[in-house]
Amino acid sequence: MTAATARRSALGADVRLREVWAWTMYDFANSGYTTVVITAVFSAYFVSVVAEKAAWATLAWTAALSVSYALIMLTAPLIGAWADAHAAKKRLLALSTFGCVACTALLWFAGPGTLAATVLLVVLSNYFFGTGENLIAAFLPELSDSEAMGRVSGWGWSVGYLGGLLSLGLCLAYITRAQAHGAPATEFVPATMLITAGLFALVSLPTFLWLRERAQPQAGAAGAAWGRVLRTLHEAQRFRDLRRFLVCVVFYQAGIQAVIALAAIYAQEAMKFTTQQTIVLILVVNVTAAAGAFAFGYVQDAIGHVRAVSLTLLGWIAMVLIAGLAEGAGTFWLAANIAGLCMGASQAAGRAIVGVLAPPARLGEFFGLWGLAVKLASIFGPLSYGLMTWIFAGDHRTAIMVLGAYFVIGLAILRGVDMQRGRAAALGG
Repeated sequence: MTAATARRSALGADVRLREVWAWTMYDFANSGYTTVVITAVFSAYFVSVVAEKAAWATLAWTAALSVSYALIMLTAPLIGAWADAHAAKKRLLALSTFGCVACTALLWFAGPGTLAATVLLVVLSNYFFGTGENLIAAFLPELSDSEAMGRVSGWGWSVGYLGGLLSLGLCLAYITRAQAHGAPATEFVPATMLITAGLFALVSLPTFLWLRERAQPQAGAAGAAWGRVLRTLHEAQRFRDLRRFLVCVVFYQAGIQAVIALAAIYAQEAMKFTTQQTIVLILVVNVTAAAGAFAFGYVQDAIGHVRAVSLTLLGWIAMVLIAGLAEGAGTFWLAANIAGLCMGASQAAGRAIVGVLAPPARLGEFFGLWGLAVKLASIFGPLSYGLMTWIFAGDHRTAIMVLGAYFVIGLAILRGVDMQRGRAAALGG
């Protein structure tokens, strides 16, 4: 079988490669937001400049993210159900994209004395980002054959990390030039917000030009979105494998989301990296994450979804131990790149599992539930890290060790997921 034939066989009968490319380009476009704003640049700037290194600065950052994730939790199932009822995934995706781009651009005004406004913009931008992430994921089962969702999801995640690499690379080039001319962080960091927003808006255009909305409006469903969500929760026993996996997601994603939100802060506060060293580190980690997402999608399809995710969780446990005990930069670099490989693999694998276990007629709704699980994890994962740094007077090593427990619990819960039984339930619902 040729490579082109293999790619073709992974797709739905009426799906063209150009459309899948357009879908992956959204992952490429929005990854700049998480890489630059949440992970590499703005998070550390928030702690050191906006919050002026107050004892509660890291906690304030994690609290702002937690508020945004709580809002997503409350609205994601409703938005997903409404999108299914009205065949409106693409329209809602456009609105969420505009909201994230606009709020990110407005972070250009962030600096000393703007704490309240900055927190509000972080909450809103991250809310719109998370909502769009759920909506774009709901297109996956429409594009891919159920037996190939791992690799197609992996294509999207790997391309996404390359998008984060591009955004961060452009920002690093700008920061290096600005620092060479003596510009302070209060000038060059806000400017990177404009770069990130502009690239998100530009690169997402193919998605809106070529990605098709295949769903059809469902008669009698308008205005009954919450009823559909309540029905899903009521029928949870019939979808018990999906339910169990979503509980698993809550735990292991708690660790992942803490790493995403606090990587730059840990590098600078615990390992004493400079801003440029941190950005270079995360640039390299994006490469390993892209490789992990792309390659592991094929591994997942070959060895099975549950085994694949189990391997990534073991990798995350190893990463936490290495990072928590690291004394030198070399050891921390090793931990960071293990995190990159596992991040790409586990994110792609989780999305594919939901695609297999979700009923085909209710994809927006069930990916909304997936988003709810991820955002619940995004609240207590980073927030528990922030609380640990506050309680233990800025001890980031103790805080990162706490994350290991989340991966261990997730691994234990995952063992009870039966993919064949779960798929049969999905096709019957």
